[in-house]
Amino acid sequence: MLARVADTVLASSVSLWLMDEMELRCKSRVGAPPPTGAAVRARLAQPPREASDIIVVRLDAAHHPLGALVLTPTTQLSPAERTFLATVADILAPVLRQAAYAQRLESEVIERTRQIDRERRVTERIIDSLPVGLYVIDREYRISVWNRKRETGMQGVSREEAIGRTIFEILHRQPATVLRREFDEVFATGRLQIFQMESTATGELRTYRLSKIPMRLDDGPVTHVITVGEDVTEWRQAQDRFSQAEKLAAIGTLAAGVMHEINNPLATIAACAEGLELSHEDASPDVAEGLRLIQSEVLRCKGIVDSLLDFSRPKSADKTLLDVNAPVERTLFVLKHHTRFKKLQVKVDLDRTLGRVIRANEEQLVQVFMALLLNAMDAMQERGTVTLRTRWGDDARSVVAEIVDQGEGIRRADLPKIFEPFFTTKAPGRGTGLGLSICYAIIAEHGGRIEVESTPGEGSVFRILLPRADETGDAQ
Repeated sequence: MLARVADTVLASSVSLWLMDEMELRCKSRVGAPPPTGAAVRARLAQPPREASDIIVVRLDAAHHPLGALVLTPTTQLSPAERTFLATVADILAPVLRQAAYAQRLESEVIERTRQIDRERRVTERIIDSLPVGLYVIDREYRISVWNRKRETGMQGVSREEAIGRTIFEILHRQPATVLRREFDEVFATGRLQIFQMESTATGELRTYRLSKIPMRLDDGPVTHVITVGEDVTEWRQAQDRFSQAEKLAAIGTLAAGVMHEINNPLATIAACAEGLELSHEDASPDVAEGLRLIQSEVLRCKGIVDSLLDFSRPKSADKTLLDVNAPVERTLFVLKHHTRFKKLQVKVDLDRTLGRVIRANEEQLVQVFMALLLNAMDAMQERGTVTLRTRWGDDARSVVAEIVDQGEGIRRADLPKIFEPFFTTKAPGRGTGLGLSICYAIIAEHGGRIEVESTPGEGSVFRILLPRADETGDAQ
């Protein structure tokens, strides 16, 4: 019977229809065209007929109608043959359903893959657009993300070179043991770690903030660490300037409040000591020495008070167009009579092309250069060479004056504090800690800034940058 049914099917016009789709397959060995979808749907709505020019066998899968197997036979089929066709339809229906499900699943997978790919490209674009360096490592310390910012700059490493390699193969500024310890702490504790570091890799001192951020792919332990590096040099400098300005303002307020309360008793003490010295000329040497010591200490206290008052007095000094070389030479002329300063070798390198291009008060600049040179003398302990240089700034929009000494240098921990009022590394009685604070205030009032570079044991460079005057009217 199977052979007969097969012959009947092959000799018939056979169509496979699905309820909600177009005709999938049509095979015929006779000239009669297959029935239309409308005819098939109409026949499915009618009771089965024993004798019919069209045989429609319903395809159901789990009581879900899928379509129909349609034959236009050349001969009438027997009941057994019809039963056989119904069995074939029962076998075919779940296969077709699985095929349709697989096709839908494949379409969904393709669409989801496209969506994930679009989201991945957007995420990569966002990461590459960040103005910070970013990379991600896994628990094997291998790099899985390396953004575009990490590829730029003097120390840039390409993404292709970095991905898949360990971080210790790529970064060499820090010892591998230090890097490993930092990452291990984040993996172990799951806490955010933030560091600040300084680097001269670009040719100038820059400050960077590094954040190591734990990342989990699920609710389990930390699987990756995200490292973000941000250049915060300008922010740090602005913060330092703001902090310094607040401190100077506080000192100025303090000085204005106590100036009379301190100066009046100091003047009384000094007058009494002088009167006692004049009226007791025959006093013992110890008494005479004590009176002179009182007067000396009164003068020292008065000097401290006067230094404090420099913060509170309005900076109303007249400014004129000035050649920065003029206050430098005036300062050297005064100091050449200083006994201790004579022991130093002084090297002068002044740029004579500068001219009168800054607007400044000469007396105040002399005060600044005097303080910096005396500090250099103390740092070098009256031996070595101190160098004074003047030159144009890098962009020719400023003038630079540098004092270079070969002294003991400044510890890195002390560098952020040297312009703070009352901070000093000198021995007690050798300084008040106000000299550099006053210099900072004077240069800031002139619209400039002071920079310091120092290497312990080798010396320091104090660099004064003064803006060039606006080229209007009286400018050169």
